Amino acid sequence: MVDRTLLDRPYDDRIGFLAPDGTLQNDYEPSLSDDELLSLYADMKLGRHFDDRMVSLQRQGRLGTYAPMAGQEGSGFGSMYALEDADWLLYQYREHAAPIVRGFPPEYLHYWAGHESGHDALADERVFPLNICIGDHIPHATGLGMAADLQGDDDNDEVVVCHFGDGATSEGDFHEGLNFAGVFDTPTVFVCHNNGWAISVPREEQTRSQTIAQKAEAYGFEGVQVDGMDPLAVYEVTRAAREKALDPREHEAAPTLIETVEYRYGAHTTADDPSEYRDDEEVERWRQVDPIDRLEAYLRREGLLDDEEIADIEAENESRMAAAVDQLASVDADPDDMFADAFAEPTPRIADQREHMRELRERHGDAALTREE
Repeated sequence: MVDRTLLDRPYDDRIGFLAPDGTLQNDYEPSLSDDELLSLYADMKLGRHFDDRMVSLQRQGRLGTYAPMAGQEGSGFGSMYALEDADWLLYQYREHAAPIVRGFPPEYLHYWAGHESGHDALADERVFPLNICIGDHIPHATGLGMAADLQGDDDNDEVVVCHFGDGATSEGDFHEGLNFAGVFDTPTVFVCHNNGWAISVPREEQTRSQTIAQKAEAYGFEGVQVDGMDPLAVYEVTRAAREKALDPREHEAAPTLIETVEYRYGAHTTADDPSEYRDDEEVERWRQVDPIDRLEAYLRREGLLDDEEIADIEAENESRMAAAVDQLASVDADPDDMFADAFAEPTPRIADQREHMRELRERHGDAALTREE
């Protein structure tokens, strides 16, 4: 049974069910089955292992700049588990839970190594290409939701879910996308991952609003704030928002804005040094409410998980990640590809850059691409 009343809560009433020690609060009983809970835990562990390996690969020079996810697994995986295969996903660069839950194709690593083929494997899974421009995909999500609504019928069961960070709420695309969604009542769920920092800008310096969730009121639909470190709370809220998107009550708008309050442990990207703008004590405080640790504590408390089963999960995750890394060596791309789709027709500057690169390769080989010249 979906609890739609969760979406009626005040904006500053942060929803949470799973305490840091693994106990359940507020008379809550999980909607997920025991097997689903274990699967959620295993996927969150895979996400953390994926994150560690990706940072390591970037430091080895095998990947480009990477955006770490550690700390945000509760909101990423919790929200993904509330969706159906028919739902469409648009996400930004830190929401790695989307491709992991939708099958974790090894080709996803290609994108971070600079190859466009990284998007191809996710096309059939209704996952849009990763968005690197802050907030640019939000209007696209609204447009896709409107299209799904126009093309659907009474049995239409497609919802469009859009993930983005708190920094995106300072972009015009956020306002335009949510305003349009409210006007045209599109079946969309907007998930804002509020991790406290937009690179080095703290959330309190971005907006005078008490919460991000309350911004939805200006667009004519509900906004709700949830503990993003609690995967079960995020699951329940997203599930309620999905049902509302498909079947809004009378005088109720279909879209929902979900603000997940959480924290990223690492840098904004591997090109960032977070020690310049935050202290270790702040990071450690958030680690005390780690989403994986609290779900593990609950599963242990319920007798669903023990050390042996955790070891098996970790071994399986290591195997899957190793297979994904191994296939990176077989990827071969033409450096010309980076210029192909910057514009419909190459501008003079793009054409000059492409020719300059071709000259460097002709004179020095591909090794020239790793040096400044």
